[in-house]
Amino acid sequence: MTLSFADLGLSEPQAQYLDELGFKEPTPIQAQAIPHMLAGHDVVGLAQTGTGKTAAFSLPILEQVNINKRAVQALVLTPTRELAMQVCQAVQSLKHSSQLRVLPVYGGQSIERQLSQLRRGVHMVVGTPGRVLDLLSRGALNFDQLSWMVLDEADEMLNMGFIQDVENILSHAPAERQTAFFSATMEPAIRELAAKFLKSPVTVKVKTQNTAPQRITQLAYVVPPGWSKPRALMPILEMEDPESAIIFVRTRRTAAELTRQLQFAGHSVDEYHGDLNQAQRERLLLRFKQGQVRWVVATDIAARGLHVDNLTHVINYELPDNLDSYVHRIGRTGRAGQEGRAVSIVHPLEKYQLRQIERHLKQELTFCKVPTRAEIAARSLEKLQSQVTEAVTSERLASFLPIVSQLTESYDPHTVAAAALQMAYDQSRPVWMRSDEEQYLAEEEPRRQRSRRARRRRRIETPAS
Repeated sequence: MTLSFADLGLSEPQAQYLDELGFKEPTPIQAQAIPHMLAGHDVVGLAQTGTGKTAAFSLPILEQVNINKRAVQALVLTPTRELAMQVCQAVQSLKHSSQLRVLPVYGGQSIERQLSQLRRGVHMVVGTPGRVLDLLSRGALNFDQLSWMVLDEADEMLNMGFIQDVENILSHAPAERQTAFFSATMEPAIRELAAKFLKSPVTVKVKTQNTAPQRITQLAYVVPPGWSKPRALMPILEMEDPESAIIFVRTRRTAAELTRQLQFAGHSVDEYHGDLNQAQRERLLLRFKQGQVRWVVATDIAARGLHVDNLTHVINYELPDNLDSYVHRIGRTGRAGQEGRAVSIVHPLEKYQLRQIERHLKQELTFCKVPTRAEIAARSLEKLQSQVTEAVTSERLASFLPIVSQLTESYDPHTVAAAALQMAYDQSRPVWMRSDEEQYLAEEEPRRQRSRRARRRRRIETPAS
């Protein structure tokens, strides 16, 4: 028998509102967690991102918050500002009472605005540990009326070194409260934290997704001996030619370095990591969604805020630390019935990790050699031929016909066409495929432009004698 949200114990108005939103049936984690949370039990929920866990913990809270009491009654802790915004938006969409006020608090946003809203009164706070502790130390965040506390992505809290901050926050909370931890994995440190701060918790678990969607093609390019990964990445990107891609790396430093290399090679790419402030992240996300930036180089934690429809490629420049992270990464492509490609770039010694992934997914990966210059040249010519075929039917073609007429008075038409194609091909060639002289000229021109701009600035800034 199919369960409804009303069957889980939610009120008729809330269940009806969810039905209007299009939520007909609870997900497995919701079906397990909601009844226990409504009954007042502490809960440990083991579930991956994307299983509906935000609704699993927020719906019972929304059901029981007293909207007539303008005080913080619920706190949700998240490891990143992106996730805080995401959870807050989800809660806002799920609440059927317009009077219920939810406030996101995180670094990178004006603390004065958050202080002002807390003074006016909010029912629920969603925030990162650092900003929550800051507000507590200022006396702006009061836990006297706190009845519910949730740790979302508890394993990421551990990975990011927030456990001490979390313990500090939990120690400030009233003893008589309901607490829930939600995590993708049950690390020993999370287990210890739950034993210390939760009272007889009920554990609910959703089986980990251990298969990748069939519509995702998984490839592994093996870096030749003696090659660096950046050297291998360039021809791979030329061959794959992703329309939109997230390139995953492990550290902020690698993200910054790789982005600079790709930008120098002429690619539309930007970096996304924890060193960016909130305004920078939001601008990049908007540009990525609008197609103004084709590729983003991101760390796993920062990428939790990156959700882009029609992502054609996920590229594992560096493999993740665990198998579940691999599944989570590649699941960002091939959504909504679209085809997707997941590309991993590995040194020969890393192949054993790919074998583990194959066993975990019960799927075989396609192993490929890094494309040669000849293969890339052939691919580029195919692409150029396709572009010419499209251009032949273009309305703009007529404006170039007089030039062709003049040239064919002196040269064979085939020679003229071949020369035009050669110019187009040379212009489209990536920097790394050009000769040393061509690369020098490509680098020299921007330097000359910068030098000219600097001289102009000095003339403007230097007062006349």
